[in-house]
Amino acid sequence: MTPERERPTLLVLASTYPRWAGDPEPAFVHELSRRLVGRFRVIVLGPHAPDAAERELLDGVEVIRYRYAPSRWERLVNDGGIVVNLRRRRWMLALVPGFVLAQLWTALRVIRRERVDVIHAHWLLPQGLIAALAVKGTGRRVPFLVTSHGADLFALKGRAFDAIKRYVARRAAAVAVVSAPMKAALADLGIDQRHVLVRSMGVDFRDRFTPDPQTPRSASQLLFVGRLVEKKGLATLIAALPAIVERHPEVELLVAGSGPEEVALRDQVRALGLDARVRFLGALSQQALPALYRQAALFVAPFVTAANGDQEGLGLVVLEALGCGCPVLAGDVPALRDLPVTRVASGDREAWASAVVAVLDDSAQSRRIAAEQREACIARFDWVSVAEAYTQMLDRIAAPGSEP
Repeated sequence: MTPERERPTLLVLASTYPRWAGDPEPAFVHELSRRLVGRFRVIVLGPHAPDAAERELLDGVEVIRYRYAPSRWERLVNDGGIVVNLRRRRWMLALVPGFVLAQLWTALRVIRRERVDVIHAHWLLPQGLIAALAVKGTGRRVPFLVTSHGADLFALKGRAFDAIKRYVARRAAAVAVVSAPMKAALADLGIDQRHVLVRSMGVDFRDRFTPDPQTPRSASQLLFVGRLVEKKGLATLIAALPAIVERHPEVELLVAGSGPEEVALRDQVRALGLDARVRFLGALSQQALPALYRQAALFVAPFVTAANGDQEGLGLVVLEALGCGCPVLAGDVPALRDLPVTRVASGDREAWASAVVAVLDDSAQSRRIAAEQREACIARFDWVSVAEAYTQMLDRIAAPGSEP
């Protein structure tokens, strides 16, 4: 590790971030941040949530969680994400000004006090905008990288949002997107492609998401992992289950996740008479997932494009499942076309029923394909190579003379 006095200071701006160790909320920003600690002093600035510490050291990362409302109301981010929560609970719009202004104010203070050398903003909105305004507000020439993960690009649409995205991209030293189709979406906004790079988030293929020959794999267990929101497409899979059960009466679907669609999905299961075939496990930590991936006959990721345009930016759960040697079927959304996985027509329950039955009919062949797909993913998506790519980007834009 580089001595403390020699490490440049990296400020990470995020909305989704673990509230505590083992939190089942998506942890990809933390997983990247902790792997940058050897090169940078990493300070993460994210929103506070009930029961979370306002300050803590988490895997070497200095985490600051800013307050943006009374504690019981600080629920804008979790259990579905900001875009989904705003759509389902319109009263949460009242939280947005405080959410943005509090992060901006705290970012200004951190930049001034900690002599920040470079900023990594996750999501164009609001973190990219906050980075641009904070740098301007301090008068310091602090370069920043902004990474778009999907919802900020696909779900937040309209002339005002598009104008803000262009402003952020112009002010940033570099823009990263987590899949190739997202780069094309930025081009459609008129954003200069010379500053846009495809840099995914990663998966721990070395220690956590690995095959285990000692774990027997089920012949009939289907597994879904993810937030229970529209773009995950679980309703399509549930609709396909009666046809799947007709061919494979022993089939069981495990659902690991929580979110605003849970009540509707449970109602759908009940209406189809599938209560004995579907188990809702709730949100699980990253530590708990490998065991599920290793025992499932098939991992199902029936992604769709939501009514508001939101869609997957990458789909890390697909890679996690492959890491454990689990066969995968995924919805045919643009981001998945960049991955070596078997895709099924999005939203088509008949296609999903046929595809699942085909996998269960020939489990040996499906496992061979999964092993080949895993090998194709390792070099590109393992956290070691992903973190090194981000380290190089941040080093480059932080170098003297770098221009935003």
